[in-house]
Amino acid sequence: MSLNINISITDRTGEVHNIEAPTDMSMNLMEVCKSIELPVDGTCGGMAMCASCQCYILSDSALSKKSDDEEAMLSEAYNVRENSRLGCQIFITSELDGLRVELAPEE
Repeated sequence: MSLNINISITDRTGEVHNIEAPTDMSMNLMEVCKSIELPVDGTCGGMAMCASCQCYILSDSALSKKSDDEEAMLSEAYNVRENSRLGCQIFITSELDGLRVELAPEE
């Protein structure tokens, strides 16, 4: 049985994309963005080493804690805010239903 959750992604032009994302495919937010052809590079392939998938969390969703690698990468990235996360480190689970994010500006 496939369970989809609803995610709202605001792209860099301000357009809001309301999508359904599968929870049974071990995808992360960066991969979801790429699957709907949003301009997210994911240069490092999801290893928390480039910040090209940085986004701002706009909802009170139950996210996992930032890893040391994610913290380190965000400390070196541009346009970082208190609510910044790396999309590659946010795995799509049923707890994230209703997640709202905004893509951070490109460097």
